Amino acid sequence: MTTIEFEVVPTVESRQRTPGLVVMKFGGTSVGDTDKLKRVAERLVAAREAGTKVVAVLSAMGKTTDELIRLAHEVSPSPHPREYDLLVSTGERISNALCAMAIHDLGHEAVSFTGSQAGIVTDGSHTKAKIVEVRAQRIHDALQEDKIVLVAGFQGVSSATHDVTTLGRGGSDTTAVAIAAALGADACEIFTDVPGVFTADPRIVPEALKLDAVTYEEMLEMSASGAKVMALRSIEVARSYGVKLRVRSTFEAGEGTWIGEEDDVVLEKAIISGVTHDTSEAKVSIIGVPDRPGIAAQVFRALAGAGVNIDMIVQNVSRDGAATISFTLPKTDLPAADPVLDALASELGAAGVERDPDIAKISLIGAGMKSHPGVAADMFDALAEAGINIEVISTSSIRVSCVVRASDVERAVQAVHARFQSFAEERVNG
Repeated sequence: MTTIEFEVVPTVESRQRTPGLVVMKFGGTSVGDTDKLKRVAERLVAAREAGTKVVAVLSAMGKTTDELIRLAHEVSPSPHPREYDLLVSTGERISNALCAMAIHDLGHEAVSFTGSQAGIVTDGSHTKAKIVEVRAQRIHDALQEDKIVLVAGFQGVSSATHDVTTLGRGGSDTTAVAIAAALGADACEIFTDVPGVFTADPRIVPEALKLDAVTYEEMLEMSASGAKVMALRSIEVARSYGVKLRVRSTFEAGEGTWIGEEDDVVLEKAIISGVTHDTSEAKVSIIGVPDRPGIAAQVFRALAGAGVNIDMIVQNVSRDGAATISFTLPKTDLPAADPVLDALASELGAAGVERDPDIAKISLIGAGMKSHPGVAADMFDALAEAGINIEVISTSSIRVSCVVRASDVERAVQAVHARFQSFAEERVNG
C-alpha cells in the first residue's frame, strides 16, 4: 500500500485502500498569507476531528515561486537547472512548515515533509520531472500515529542523482493525486479560488454554469485545451489509478465538481461539458516542403528531440508538389524550436518558416458529442455568424478545437457558449 510505481499501472482493485483518508491540496491563492494559512490549518483540524485521516499538499504562498524565479534570473540569465530546482522548491517547504506550526497551536499533532521525505521519486529531468514512484511509508507511519500530514507539492527527488527536482507547472496537483493513488485514499480534493469546474471561463462568459460532475476524459480534454482549474498530468494519474477527484473552493461552502469514471457521472442527454480557450500557443508554418513520404516524420522527430510539444497539425498540398506543414506549439517552446526549424528548412529545401504568436485555440468539449452528429457544424456556424475566421481545425471523439486570431478569442468563446447554452443548462439541471 505504501509504494506505487507509476511506470506500471495496476488496477484499482489490486491496491489496498485506506478507508477514511482524504488528500487535500491547496493552491497558492488558498495559502496566500499567514491568515489564509491559519484558516487552512483550521479546515484540516476540523476534518481530522470529524474522523477523517488527513494528508494535505500545499503550494507555495501566493507569488512566492514567481519571486524566486525572478531572483534566479536576476543572478543568472540562464540559471543552472539543478540549482534552479533547489531554489524554487523552497516555497512549498515554507508554507507546509508554517501550516504545521498553526496546527500544533490548535492542539493537534502534525508533521510536514519535503517531497523527498514523503517518498516522491522522480526521473532526473530538472524543472519538468515526472513521478516514477511514491514510497509513502513515512506518510503511512505518521497517519498511524494519528498525525495530520503535510507534504510540499511540486517537488521530488531524482532516483538517479538524489537531487531535488521540480515537476513543472501544476506540479502540486500531480503530487496530491500521486499520493492519493499510493495510499488508496477515498478522494483527492483540490481546493482553489473557484467553486468548481465551469462550462466556460466566468470572467469571459458571466452566464457560465458550474458543473456537478465531469468524466476524466472530459477533464483531460478541458485541461489540455486551456482550462486552468487542474493540471493535465494530475488528471492522467487520477484516471490511471482510479482516484476520485473533487474541485472545490477554499473560500466558500459548496459541493464543488466531482471528476471520475464515466459510469459514475453518466448524463445521457448531455452533449457538451464546456467551452475552453488557450492563448499560450503559437502557430508555425513550414512552407514549400517537398511532398514525399517521411518528411512529416523527419520534421516532428527533430522537434521532439528538442523537447518541443506539438499540439494541432495540418498539412496542405499545393499543385506544384510542395506542401505547407502548419502546427501549434507552446510559445514557451519557441526558443527551443527556432534553431531546429531553421535547420529543417535548410535541410529540406523549404521556402521558409513563418511564426505566428497571435493565435488562440477555442475548444468545445463533451462526452455526449460521440453520439450527436452536427455538433462541429453548429460550432462553425456560431463562429461564422460572429465573423470569426477559422485557421486550423482539430477533433477527437469528445472535442472540436479551432485556431482563431488571439484578438477574437473572447468573442469566439461567447459565441460558441451562447450557441450551446441550452445544452449546458440541460447538463447542469438534468
